[in-house]
Formats: sequence, structure tokens, C-alpha cells
Amino acid sequence: MSDESPLIRSLRAAVAAAPEDVPLRLHFAELLLAEGFGDQAVAEAAVALQHAPGDAAARALMARAMGMPAAPKETPAEAPAPESPEAPAAPAPETPDTPRFDWAAAEQEVGDLVGPRFVSGETEQPLTSDGSGDAGDVSAWDIDAPGSVRLDDVGGMQEVKDRLEAAFLAPMRNPELRKLYGKSLRGGLLLYGPPGCGKTFIARAVAGELGASFMSISLSDILDMYIGTSEKNVHDIFETARAQAPCVVFLDELDALGAKRSRTHHSGLRNVVNQLLTELDGINGAENEGVFVLAATNVPWDVDLALRRPGRLDRTLLVLPPDAPAREAILRYHLRERPIESVDLGKLVKATEDFSGADLAHVCETAAESALLDSARTGTVRMINMKDLLGAAKQIKPSSESWFASARNVAMFANDGGMYDDLVAYLKKKRKL
Repeated sequence: MSDESPLIRSLRAAVAAAPEDVPLRLHFAELLLAEGFGDQAVAEAAVALQHAPGDAAARALMARAMGMPAAPKETPAEAPAPESPEAPAAPAPETPDTPRFDWAAAEQEVGDLVGPRFVSGETEQPLTSDGSGDAGDVSAWDIDAPGSVRLDDVGGMQEVKDRLEAAFLAPMRNPELRKLYGKSLRGGLLLYGPPGCGKTFIARAVAGELGASFMSISLSDILDMYIGTSEKNVHDIFETARAQAPCVVFLDELDALGAKRSRTHHSGLRNVVNQLLTELDGINGAENEGVFVLAATNVPWDVDLALRRPGRLDRTLLVLPPDAPAREAILRYHLRERPIESVDLGKLVKATEDFSGADLAHVCETAAESALLDSARTGTVRMINMKDLLGAAKQIKPSSESWFASARNVAMFANDGGMYDDLVAYLKKKRKL
């Protein structure tokens, strides 16, 4: 726009380059408001609220922007206003008595409403996690101290918890019985299933159950352009974990880190897999005591088979889309700070069957966006209701469908040794096999 200052044009380009940077967008909106571009400031504040619905600064800015009168248009210099007495008079400027929607007052009114958020009548319970699997990124050299997250913080998914307890946690929690039966702490657990179903969060919960430190590793933490450095990174990671034992080493996206060497043409990746095998075995079979290795993948059939031999990642656990209790817990978490009314969670849970945790978060975000834009368009603040939520659930397709389409072929034709029996059982239960 020709009447924009260079600073506004610069900030507009910066916001376009980083659309999810809420503080930057709010700074840009503040500048627009100061320059008299009230409508544009409202639009930027609305986008900021889409990314951060509970942001107090964004809501305050929206209230100020909505209450600001439109900037008067300047008369071009080459066309001065006529001075003839016969010329029509200019419209009277807006007076303080002109009725205008008071956005700030409406916000306060909504905040004071005391009404049923959920129609189920159940007491709302605070949650510590959304179960969607997003637990934050940790660099290769960062170790999180033993956290407070436990399996009880994972909503629903009782079958997963029971299997996790029997296959992994019980032997780790009982050193006397472990010593009696000669059970080593070596070996690890491979979590697999559709994306967005909470594998990373479950790994953190396991670390909390064991009172162990947590170390999250991805491919970008290990790979290096220089020969030999990637292998050294793998060694250093395990050395750090051994020094901090008990420690849970979580290998995220194992299919990228430990892909089948027969399909890997890059020698560097093959060497990384070889080094990883060496570290999992340890030296003299005792060096990894107290180091618990967990890994997650969406495609376990692409993981090198050597990684799944006894003493390595020799136990597997299928993490499926959240069941009904888990979906209710996740929905409660994502709606906890949003203005909602008369939400029938039971009905919403039924409408979101097979949705992953990430899908459920998207449903709540889409419903909030619909209500926000409607409020901005009409100038009347309204609550998020069941129409918004059910409409969002109808728009969004379960992201797990494509994964199960691929997994079905593996379950039918590549289930050697019963490796995917749990997947076969689930597909038969859902009548997908």
C-alpha cells in the first residue's frame, strides 16, 4: 500500500515469513493501530487469537482495535474540496454519542458468565497433558530431570497401560525379584502405531514411573556432515545416559534413525545403525544397566530387524488412537481455557471415534476459530457451542486412516513370527481385516 510507512511494510513482510509468531504479529497490530489502520489491526489480532486463544494481550488489543473509529480519509491534494456554497456539506464527524459496540464490556460480560460448560454434569478435572504426543523438543545433550508425569496422567488407554506395566515396568520396579530371577535391565521397548497418538508422552510417563531422567533423541541430533561424527554422537549420547543412570533414552522416529541397512544406500546411515547396535549391546553386557531405551516409530516394518533382536528393542507395544475415556480427557484439556457452553462431551466423543490426539486438538482449534471469526464479523461475542465442535469434527477426517491402510497389508502378508499379532487383533476387531 502506497500510504504505508517503510516500518509497516517491513513488519508486514516479517509477519508473512513467520505467520505463527504471535508476539511479532501483536507488535505489528499495535503499530497498525497507532497509525490509524484499525481494521487491519483487528484482522491481525484475530489471526493471533487463532494461534493463541487464551492470550490476554491479543484479546486486549482486539478490544481496543474494535472500539477505535475508522481513520478519516485524506482528500487528495490535486482535488481540493469545493468552497462553493452550493457544494454538499461533508458528513458530520462521529460524535462520542454515536452508538458503537463496546468490545471490552462484552469481554467482561462473557468472563462473568456462570453457566454449565459441559451438559454432562460431571465435575471438571484438571489435566496435565493433552495426550497428543507433543512433549517438546530436547537436544541430544539435554537431559530432563525426573518429571512428575505418570501413567495416571495419560487419559484412558488402560489396555496400553496394563501391557506397559506387564512388559516393561514391573521388572524395573522390583529389583529384588529381578535379582532372584536373573532378569537384566538391558533391552528396550518399541512403541509403534499411527502418528499423533501419544507415543512420546507415554515415553515421558514411563520415565516418571521409573523416577529416571529423560533424554529425547531424533535424527537431526545425530547426523553430521563429517565422516565419523555421527557415530561419535551416538556413542556420546549413550555415555551421557550411562553417567546419568537411571535414564530413559527415547529414540524418536526410529525408522529414520535405524532404517533397514539393506535399503540404505548412504554408507553414513548404515554406520549409524551399526554404532547404535553396538551401544545397545553395551560392553561386556553390563554397561547399560540403568539405561532404559524406548523408541517410537510409525512404520516398524521399515526398522532394521537387528534392532529388534533380544537384548535390544525386543519388546513392542502398539499405541492406538485414544479410546472413549482418553478422547474425553483430551477434549477436556483442549477446551479448558476456552469460552464454551452446553458442550455434550458424550456426543462429541462418539463423533470423534478413531481420531488421534492431534486430530482432537485440531477439532477444538477449528471450533474456536469458527466462533472467533463469527464474533469478529458480527461484533457480538459468543461462546463455542456444540454446533461449532460437531461441524469441526465433520470437516476433519481421522489422520490414522491412511496409516491403517498401509498397516493392513503388513498385517496380512508380513506378519512373520507373529510380530504384529496385536495389530491383526485390532484390525479384526474393527472389521478392517
